[in-house]
Amino acid sequence: MYNNIDLFTQALGIENPWKIDKINFDKDAKQLDIYISHVKGAKFPCKVCDDKYGIYDTTKERTWRHLNFFQHKAFIHCSIPRIECEEHGVLQVKVPWSRPRSGFTLLFDAFVMELAACMTVNEIAQLVDEHDTRLQRIINHYVDKARAQEDYSDVENIGIDETSSKKGHNYITLFVDLEESKVLYVTEGKDSTTIDRFCLDYILHKGKAESIKNICCDMSPAFIKGSKVNFPHAAITYDKFHVMKKINEAVDQVRREERYKNDFLKKTRYIWLKNPENLTKKQKEKFASLSNMNLKTLRAYNLKLALQEFWEIDDVTTAASYLQKWYLWGIRSRLEPMKEAAEFINRNWQGIMQYITSKINNGVLEGINSVIQTVKRKARGFRNTKNFITAIYLRCSKLEFDLPEALAHK
Repeated sequence: MYNNIDLFTQALGIENPWKIDKINFDKDAKQLDIYISHVKGAKFPCKVCDDKYGIYDTTKERTWRHLNFFQHKAFIHCSIPRIECEEHGVLQVKVPWSRPRSGFTLLFDAFVMELAACMTVNEIAQLVDEHDTRLQRIINHYVDKARAQEDYSDVENIGIDETSSKKGHNYITLFVDLEESKVLYVTEGKDSTTIDRFCLDYILHKGKAESIKNICCDMSPAFIKGSKVNFPHAAITYDKFHVMKKINEAVDQVRREERYKNDFLKKTRYIWLKNPENLTKKQKEKFASLSNMNLKTLRAYNLKLALQEFWEIDDVTTAASYLQKWYLWGIRSRLEPMKEAAEFINRNWQGIMQYITSKINNGVLEGINSVIQTVKRKARGFRNTKNFITAIYLRCSKLEFDLPEALAHK
């Protein structure tokens, strides 16, 4: 039969030379306080060399927030001993229930990290009745620790894209492992120096610059420059979704110019942005009525559909011939926006053609970006970019966290 001290000793995993001295429960304050000390004559290991020594002195009593005891807050109190190591001098011993310089127990940390996988910091703060800044420090610690253990030596194909971090012209750049669909690195800005910073981080995680075989990005001169400088052995593929976005913009420009002369084109914008198989029943009926007209927009739309077939070609020679014919069709179309689109294809020929060999695109990044924007919207913004980046790593990097299941396991 356990008494209260025995019960909590077992529940908390407290082992020799630590012991629970007393337990105070204040019903009115809704608080449980657990006081821990050490047995008389105990020896503790030096946290540097692991040699054991007797107690030199004790520090001022410290307090750690623990998991709630039912609906009541629980705290652990202890005056931590110090030892005098012959080699390393006077050092404070390591306690088994908390990490150094933390005001929370390891199990409280683990609870917060479990919640952080699906809740915002503000939501967690309200749930556990703690300041959000203190909880953010917990999350930052474990995310940074998990990232430090990451091994990028097998990463060969990466995708690069920027996304907004807040309102205005504030951006962060994402670097993604296209094979594993996970975020490798996030940094502020969208210039060529973002590639420099990723390269350093990649090397710090056991990667080698020459190991990167393919890079997928948009046609940003900054990304292209940074990639060529830092990863000279990598082939650059221009993301097909960004290419098709440019073509869609050209088609829409043709529609906007023509609609002033043709009322039938009003409110048809989304018809021309979709593929025929993706149209709704109502849109299909509208498209059928427009397809019999001699519309400039329809000619531009057919050019777009023709370019989409390019991405399905596997043979490089066949693809180059097809793209050349499409280019000639575009510049002879007498549609100024489509002529400009054709010149855009010509200027970016090599990066577009590289898709036929690499078959990589940033579709994975588009999905990740959607998750990121949802996180940002749910959190109603972030106090600083560091916290936003941490949230991205937490949700999109597939990190493995070393969290305790029970204190007795530590």
